[in-house]
Amino acid sequence: MRISVNNQDVFIATGGKTFNPELPCVVFLHGSGLDHRCWALQARWFAFHGYSVFAPDFPGHSLSAGEPLTSIEAMADWLIDALEAAGVQQLHLVGHSQGFLVALEAAPRLQSRLLSLTAIGTAAAIPVNPALIDTAREAPMKAADMMLQWGFGQATQMGYSAVPGVQPIAVGRQIMAANPLAEDLQACNEYTSGTERAAEISCPAKVILAGQDRMTPYKTGLELAKLLNTEAIRIESGHMLPIEAPKACLDAMKQFFTRL
Repeated sequence: MRISVNNQDVFIATGGKTFNPELPCVVFLHGSGLDHRCWALQARWFAFHGYSVFAPDFPGHSLSAGEPLTSIEAMADWLIDALEAAGVQQLHLVGHSQGFLVALEAAPRLQSRLLSLTAIGTAAAIPVNPALIDTAREAPMKAADMMLQWGFGQATQMGYSAVPGVQPIAVGRQIMAANPLAEDLQACNEYTSGTERAAEISCPAKVILAGQDRMTPYKTGLELAKLLNTEAIRIESGHMLPIEAPKACLDAMKQFFTRL
């Protein structure tokens, strides 16, 4: 669906069903340089099992208009405005990598509207090598290739795909090279409030981590789990968990949601 947020046209994936703001809503936030497509399997399952789904392309990404936002704080402000524009009443926040930093920054402001928080392949802080940021500014395709080499695990690098006929590295390259990767990486690198925000979280939380993650190392994810007073679920995958291991990622989310 398309909505207007701050007078700009925004695309929201809804998992294949008409959005109903009166249902509990699962909000999926994508990582750096990505878009709503990384949540294809997870979004569809929740949309057909009693939830509304709200998976936006951030401004300047893929199907959403506007200039890219340059800080995690600005992205959190935008998310609050987008939820208000769509009339979302109660929500579960799910974020992958950078998307979780946005969720973490926005979560305390949602108060009783926030039902749960799910972190996927992420940490409370995501420092980025300045050389990668510079490459993303000067040669986006090259930076996308670097990110995807680091971001996927061994099986995917060898040609495995969870979706027959679809090569996730090739799809990721196409998406990342056309999106504002440099701005996203810079925003991650400059964000320092994650630990402080985690201390303010009172809703149920879950951390889902990738055992082969070379971008947000497993041990930093475990530190996040401690900050959120929860346990971590480990999946043997690379950093791009929602794309690389979509069913395992969905199963971990279902396990958490069932216990809420």
